[in-house]
Amino acid sequence: MPQLNPLPWFLTLTTGWVTLTVFVFPKVLKLTFPNEPAPKNAEEIKKLSWHWTW
Repeated sequence: MPQLNPLPWFLTLTTGWVTLTVFVFPKVLKLTFPNEPAPKNAEEIKKLSWHWTW
């Protein structure tokens, strides 16, 4: 039975992981997001309390 022979499946698995780690992961990690998080020393936003009229 061909599915019991691990050699072609192992080669496919190894080739896929090598491709991901060498080419794809570095490109994804270089991406920057348009909205960078604000530093902790940024200005505090005033929080106004809401008073219900009833």
